[in-house]
Order: sequence, then structure tokens, then C-alpha cells
Amino acid sequence: MTSIRRERAVSLTGAGDPRARYRRILRFAAWHLAVTWWFELFLPRVGLRRLTERNRANRMRRFARRFHGLAVELGGLMIKVGQFMSSRLDVLPPEITSELEGLQDEVPPVPFPAIRALAEAELGAPLEAVFASVEETPIAAASLGQAHRAKLLSGNAEDTGLSSVVFKVQRPGIAEIVDVDLAALRKVGGWLSRIRLVSNRADVPALIKEFAQTSLEEIDYLNEAANSERFAADFAEDARVTVPAVVWERTTRRVLTLEDVTAIKITDADSLRLAGIDPAGVAPVFASVMFDQLFTNGFFHADPHPGNIFVTPSNDPSSEDPWKLTFIDFGMMGEVPVKTRGGLRKLLIAAASRDGKGLVTAISDVGVLMQSADTAELERAMTQLFARFGGMGFAELRDVDPREFREFGTEFGSVIRSLPFQLPENFLLIIRAMSLTSGVCSSLDARFNLWDSVEPYAAQLLRDERGNLINDVASQAVEAAAIALRLPKRLDGLVSRLEEGSLQVGNRRLERQMAGLILTARRAVAALFFGALLIAGAVLRTDDPGLGNVLMIGSAVPLLYGLWPGRRQP
Repeated sequence: MTSIRRERAVSLTGAGDPRARYRRILRFAAWHLAVTWWFELFLPRVGLRRLTERNRANRMRRFARRFHGLAVELGGLMIKVGQFMSSRLDVLPPEITSELEGLQDEVPPVPFPAIRALAEAELGAPLEAVFASVEETPIAAASLGQAHRAKLLSGNAEDTGLSSVVFKVQRPGIAEIVDVDLAALRKVGGWLSRIRLVSNRADVPALIKEFAQTSLEEIDYLNEAANSERFAADFAEDARVTVPAVVWERTTRRVLTLEDVTAIKITDADSLRLAGIDPAGVAPVFASVMFDQLFTNGFFHADPHPGNIFVTPSNDPSSEDPWKLTFIDFGMMGEVPVKTRGGLRKLLIAAASRDGKGLVTAISDVGVLMQSADTAELERAMTQLFARFGGMGFAELRDVDPREFREFGTEFGSVIRSLPFQLPENFLLIIRAMSLTSGVCSSLDARFNLWDSVEPYAAQLLRDERGNLINDVASQAVEAAAIALRLPKRLDGLVSRLEEGSLQVGNRRLERQMAGLILTARRAVAALFFGALLIAGAVLRTDDPGLGNVLMIGSAVPLLYGLWPGRRQP
């Protein structure tokens, strides 16, 4: 019994054999990559594409459920991977993202002695010398750390003006677990980058790099503390928002001590009503604050789920603001840099003029589409989008039949997922923040419509950027003039090459057709040899099992040759 307790404690504190964890992740990935290869590449090549397509949705959901189980069992970054995957609507199919969108930090807490040992090592003193009291039962336990309530010593309380605090402590050994998980993910990313079907649609190493950067920032509590103070400075003059103060004297890279400001969870409608606060009145304020972050400050909370947002009633009954929104957990933050704002300006100008081609060009300029993208289908889809909904205002869109939205969304989504399309990190975090904002507001007020909050910000952004349109037109005129000036010289060079006989003309469509004919011929020959060896082996197997087995196994060689010669063609 003692050994069982010891093993469970080791598991919960994050220790254990890192090699076993590494191999477990790779085995899971290798198995599901093999299953995907079988159904998505092999079966369609042998004429069973319809079978593959019929069962694809169930396979995707089954994979997502199994990954959910693995993430809960291993903890660490695996839960973060699931949350990250659930937000990659640009890369992953909806069967996976919808199955993982509810994945939370479903891990048991670390025993307090292990938390005490790490905190005392970080703070350089026994907890009794740092805090007047500490609650051993955590108020929150997550895959990367957990939080406990505490009281500051009287001297510290006088210096900081605080008494009750929350101190967050990393899970012991979590840095090593993060390193192991990232190593495994990079290995899997290397496998995926060698598969043309995947590499043509997404830059997997870039995704892994993006995830690694976000994860490493989350386990650096000094970074979170700095984010908290920057966020507080942005809203220093806004009476609607409050942020817990940081106790820097009790904060290190692995321990974070904050003012205890927990009040009413934003989605706890019953408690809000008991405090005299109308939940429906909280929704538009929360949306407005989030859009202030996105469109005005450019620095925003990228993880505004209900556990990170509280409503704090005012202690002053005469105050004009009877309650405030309290934000916590600033480990995952996003920025809207100048370059991204310029890209958004181009997108808005194209959207306002209902220019599908211009919108696709702007998307490409921002870096959303990879260079190999064939944008013809996307331009067509964008043109249809504007034709259907482009002339409608936000209020009119609310009256559109939801079924029409769903049908168009399905069609439009299939076009998007067929392209080598990948949202830059800033767009990903913006979409995540907006999605969570919409969910929180809808839970507060079933009649809440996000369009009502978006409209004034979109209108203001267009007014602010309208003056830049003249500069854009002037820039395009200069560019056109430069091209015109270069044109005579380029034509002269073309004539010279024609006279010398050095002009080469390529017909990519003809080349593809010839390559297709060659590939078909090779497959036909390979299929003939495959069938002959397989049948011969089956016939001989009854009289000579050894030779029969050899022939049947050998039939796999021409089969694989017939399936894969196209990979060697340019």
C-alpha cells in the first residue's frame, strides 16, 4: 500500500521516467498517423475512397476522444495541446475541434508537502516565515500549477496594503515535463512535415514553434506578473475593470503571489442576482471591455474563459459603478502589432468595397495563405459571400435564416480547409478571445448578439482608417508608374531572347497530363505483377507454405511501387 501511495504521489508531482512518457506520446501519434495513412491515402488509391469518406467523421471523433483520455491521464502539456488543437479551426476539421473544445485542466491536485517544498525553495524561507497562514486545500488545480489562499504577515500587509493573497505554485517537475512533451511534439511535427498532404496545408514546424513559445511563457510567472501590470496600466483610468496587484517580494519564476480578488464567477448567474447584479447587464460591458483590448489597446487577454473573469461588487453603495470586472491569469496574452493592423485595414477596405479578389490578396499579404495556395476557389467563395451577405448590415444579418448560415458555413469551411491556410498566431489568439467572449456573453444573456458590440468598433475603425485610403491609392499609382517605366526594357529583352532562340515556354497543364499518363501506366504494370504474385502465392501455399508465403509477402513490393511513384516526380 505504501508503494502505491508513493507511485501516485510521484505521478501527481510530475516526476517519473521521462523516456516512458516520451515513448507513450510517440506511440499514440505513430498509431494514429498509421491509421490516417491507411484510410486517407491507401484506401482511396485502391478505389475505396467512398468507404473512407463515409466513415471519416466517426474516425475523427474517435481520435479526439482518445486524445482527450490521453491528455487527462498524462496532464502536463497534453491538455494544453488539446486546448490548442480545439482552437485551430483553420487547420483541423470540426469533428476534432468540437470534441476537444471542452477539454479543461482535469487533473488532481499535487499533495501540499510537495507544493510546500517547491515554494520554500523558491522563496528561500519556510512558509511560516513568509505567510501568516496558508490554506493547504487548493482553490484551483491545473496541469501546469495550482493556487492556494494565504495571509501575509503583518509587516508585509502594511507595506503592500494587502492582507489576503493567492499564491500560485508550479507543479514540481513541470519544466522537465514541458521539455519532454515539446521534444515529442517536435518529433511528431517532423513526421508530419514529410507527408505532402499535410505539408501542403500547414506549416507544422511553425505550429509547434508557436505552441512551444506560448507554453514556455505560461510557466514563467515573472512574465505573467509583468503582463498583469501592463494590462492594469491599460485600464488604469477605466472604472469598469480591476486587476489583482502583484506582490513582487513574494514572486519568482515559479511562484506568483497576487492580491486575492476572487468574487463572483462571471457566469454564476444566481450569485450575481443575489448580489443585485443583472447578468444581462454584465454581458455588453464584458464585450465592450474585450473589444477595447483588441481594437484600442492592442494588448488583450487571450484566455477569457469564465474561470478567469470575476464580477466584484462595489463596497461603496453610492458609487456610480456598482460592480467591476476582475481579470486574472495573464499567462496567455495576445498583441495586435502595427503590421497586423495594416493587414486588417486592407481587409476592411476590400470587404467594404465587396472586392473578393482584393480580400484574398490582403489575406495573402498578411501571411494567412502559404505560397503554394491556389486562390481561385477562395476568390470564388469570397465573391459568393459578398453576393449573399455583403449588402447586409449587422442588424439585418440577425434576421437571416440560421440554416442558410449553416449551409454556407459548411461550403465555405470546406474551401478553407482544402487550402494551405494557416492563421498567424495573432489571428489565432484574436479568434480565440472573440469565441470565448461570445460564449460568456451568451451564457449571461441568451438574447445577446455579438454583432451589436462589434458594429461600433468596426465603424470607428473604418472611420479612423478612411484617411489612409488616399495614401493607398497614391502608393498603387506610383507602383503602376514604375511598372510602366520598366515595361519597354522588359519587352526589348523578350524580343532579343526570341531572336536568339533562347526563350523557353512551359505548359504546366500539359506536363501534369503527361505525368498522369506515366503514373497510370506504372500503376497498371504494378497492379499486374501484384495480382500475379498474390494469386500464385495463394495457389502454391497449400502445397508449399513457405514459397507461397514468400510470394504473397513479395506482392507488396509492386503494390507499394504502384501506389507511390508519384512522390518521386517533380
